[in-house]
Amino acid sequence: MDASTIRCLITAGPTREHLDPVRYISNGSSGKMGYALAAAARGRGWSVDLVSGPVALEPPEGVAVHRVVSGEEMFWKTEELFDRARVVIFCAAVSDFRPVRRERLKRKKPDGRFLLEMEPVVDIARTLGKRKKGGQFLVGFAAETDELEEKAKRKLEAKNFDWIVANQVGGPNSAMEGDENQIAMISRSGEIYRFGPALKEEVARFILEKLVIGEGR
Repeated sequence: MDASTIRCLITAGPTREHLDPVRYISNGSSGKMGYALAAAARGRGWSVDLVSGPVALEPPEGVAVHRVVSGEEMFWKTEELFDRARVVIFCAAVSDFRPVRRERLKRKKPDGRFLLEMEPVVDIARTLGKRKKGGQFLVGFAAETDELEEKAKRKLEAKNFDWIVANQVGGPNSAMEGDENQIAMISRSGEIYRFGPALKEEVARFILEKLVIGEGR
């Protein structure tokens, strides 16, 4: 595949679902893996759009960064860029649920227990995976605490991915917040490549190298 023809769309980082102007629900994603992928893709000469949740990272040089906060905002921006991307990598850790109601003012601290009604956040990868067209190449991530490869394979099928990258989260060596990652990369045709532990920059380069193999070069 000629690098000059490749437009790549990557999602990265966490999202935040606000209860009020001060409090929100989120997760421990640092965005480092997605940002490393964006830098590696740009290093290959690809044109890169990076849709990023709130992170404390410097944008990779030459990458167009689109900053969002909530899962809904990430969906709308990713959808806007989706059709013109040839390679789409869903690396963000999008919150699965959000409060049904967002208060305009800060909530008063309750005296006792506090119950919060939640509703699902749009599943960005599943929704856009249904729209995949000929020539598009979708890559997802599976962050699991157990049955890593088995759950990743089910997710690959459910979301119409071409490849899925499975990594372990939870525990002292969680990939979510660290500088290193250890992955199993699984294709729709059943190929499995394992790599790491290694710095996320090295993991990113490994992933993109295997995607080129998958594209038949």
